[in-house]
Amino acid sequence: MRWVLLLLCLASPAPADTVVATRTIRALEVLGPGDLALRPETLPGTLTEPAQAIGLEARVTLYAGRPVGIGDVGPPGIVNRNQIVPLAYSLGALEIRAEGRALARGGVGDVIRVMNLSSRSTVSGRIADDGSVHVGPGS
Repeated sequence: MRWVLLLLCLASPAPADTVVATRTIRALEVLGPGDLALRPETLPGTLTEPAQAIGLEARVTLYAGRPVGIGDVGPPGIVNRNQIVPLAYSLGALEIRAEGRALARGGVGDVIRVMNLSSRSTVSGRIADDGSVHVGPGS
């Protein structure tokens, strides 16, 4: 009898929950505990725990009752589009600093494009905790 139960448990997928929005949440709003709920269903590419999204920012409009996808939320933006940001490039002992204009909005760890104000060239870099954008290897 135990073997039959074990086989049944192994044959059927474990049920999981999907995170859904409790209200319509506009893009750029930071999510709080009351904004999310669990629905008992399994959908690929969606969040499974509200804690995964609390404190993050909605990147798109989230509609009430609809699942919240992994790419629908991200770190709160600290750099806005058209904002002047410090650019930093470092390789070993070499360090170059310049000013740039952010061409997109992003949060810590996001990769955005930035126009170097001196050379007018466009580079991609990762946003650091202090709001600077690091370009080059390791960024």
